[in-house]
Amino acid sequence: MWALSNKVAVAGIGYSALTRRSETPLVQLAKNAIDTALADAGLTRRDLDGLATSPGMPRYGGAKGTVEGVDVVTPWFLGEQLGVQNRIAYTGSTNGMVTQAFIDAAMAVASGVCTHAVVYRALHVPPGSYVNFDSTFASGQDQYFAPFGFSVPPAWAATVLRRYFEMFGYSRGDMARYIVDNRANTQLNPNGYWRGKPIARDDYLDARMIADPMSILDCDIPVDGCAAILLTSAERARDLKQKPALLSGMAAGTHSPPSSVPMTLEDIWTGCEQVAERIWASSGMGPTDIDNAHLYDGFSPFVFLWLEGLGICKRGEGLAFLRDGHGALGGKLPINTGGGALGEGRLHGMTQIIEAASQVSDRCGERQVPGARRAIATISNGLTKSTGFVFSRGEP
Repeated sequence: MWALSNKVAVAGIGYSALTRRSETPLVQLAKNAIDTALADAGLTRRDLDGLATSPGMPRYGGAKGTVEGVDVVTPWFLGEQLGVQNRIAYTGSTNGMVTQAFIDAAMAVASGVCTHAVVYRALHVPPGSYVNFDSTFASGQDQYFAPFGFSVPPAWAATVLRRYFEMFGYSRGDMARYIVDNRANTQLNPNGYWRGKPIARDDYLDARMIADPMSILDCDIPVDGCAAILLTSAERARDLKQKPALLSGMAAGTHSPPSSVPMTLEDIWTGCEQVAERIWASSGMGPTDIDNAHLYDGFSPFVFLWLEGLGICKRGEGLAFLRDGHGALGGKLPINTGGGALGEGRLHGMTQIIEAASQVSDRCGERQVPGARRAIATISNGLTKSTGFVFSRGEP
């Protein structure tokens, strides 16, 4: 079990508006989210001494936006914009998922490097198709993928989903219940991009196909916006404004595909199982100890593959669990109660962490899981740079 289990806590949460192609500069959206997270904890910018993020722009096959404050917001630039650069004792920036920066920030707090660290993810939607291949020439492995439309993540996920369907006899009809339930959860999330737009089964089945069998509704929604989380010690958190959510365990995955194919079903299973083994060892818990789960859904198949990798379901049974409604808000194990990235918006796992922490601190309003005590959040698809976190209620 992790020696620092329950020593670090989430004490504040903040969002900017989540929209498509915002007219507000990205740095201002980041400042809005961080100010909100600080105020949520009853703190001000003067209390902030740590900033961490993953600032990279997620685009594929072409030029990546790098304009500071517009395309990306690094912690050094943000500290200057907040007017606190001389107070910042710790900055963290990773080229992995932002949740790896969350691990670094938690360790910085636990070791006393800083007192109050904000982890944030600011994302900008560039003009045009989100994952368009806009290079004139394809080099490296792209020369074998791009001519066939296999250079972007929806296509990779489609091959995983098709193999799963064929191995276990499922179809898109079996996916519909979860997608509809997930959108229903989004209607209860004030920050959800798709709030106010519920869908029915036929909406899913008739949705525009992106890469068969992946439709547009199997993909998360890219947004302009920022989410921020304030970390501090569990001891300090108990004196702040909100109930603390204790970080009970965390883990990072290191499984890389042995082939040049970006992802396969078998590799995802293996990677998820590796993260699971590490997160259960870190937290001292197991699948039956969790009463709500927030599983990465950059693409919908990742949700049931995490269920299987975590040991909550056997291989091949995760989709049936969702199809039968067990992941709904009133089901056996409520999943992605805020709508996840499919409903709230693409924030690279921040929505999973925030929802997990919110559930165990009774902050979810209409979507609150009664008596929620332990929540798990998983980010990415199980492969290298994936992470997992367990949060616990801060009082007995």
